Amino acid sequence: MTDKVNIMTDSGADVTQVSLAVARRIHTWRKEKKLSLDELSRRASVSKGMLVEIEKGAANPSIAILCKLAAALGVSVADIVNVSSEPRVHIIEEEAIPVLWQGAQGGRARLLAGTAGPDMIELWSWEMQPGEQFTSPGHPAGTFELLHVNDGVLTLTVDNTATQVGAGASAVAKTDAPHGYANEGEQLLRFTMTVAEFHR
Repeated sequence: MTDKVNIMTDSGADVTQVSLAVARRIHTWRKEKKLSLDELSRRASVSKGMLVEIEKGAANPSIAILCKLAAALGVSVADIVNVSSEPRVHIIEEEAIPVLWQGAQGGRARLLAGTAGPDMIELWSWEMQPGEQFTSPGHPAGTFELLHVNDGVLTLTVDNTATQVGAGASAVAKTDAPHGYANEGEQLLRFTMTVAEFHR
């Protein structure tokens, strides 16, 4: 199982283009906030070496690392990958929608759209082949997710408690604790997820 960003050329934005765009945005925001690499490393709990590689466009950061950097910079992951909302209407064409996770069997998660941070809402589309899983260490306090299963059965685990969510059903989960999604069934799992994070 891997949570590495993997943007496929036939299903979303090209990995090289996205990596370079992410590198530019993170470098620009860091400079605007007058943060050194050391300070951003400390705030985000991401190694300085990884930050250097990201800013060079040479790294392929995981969703978890993107979440940490977004929180430390006061932006959203959607801001970083450039699918955040803009005034009134912002259209994200299919070829610009990034695949931010790819499973070992070909499953994928796409960040369809999101609002600008730090308060943010994200819309995700997930596909998981049988046997695939994804885990997260947990989001900032107050984060919750709304999930709707289109096909298959989702095994949703939050803080070591697993729940089965079948096709046609929905779930609301507080995901500021360690959590994960898995396809323990024998058919393709498809679900839609909205992540909401509000800072009080």
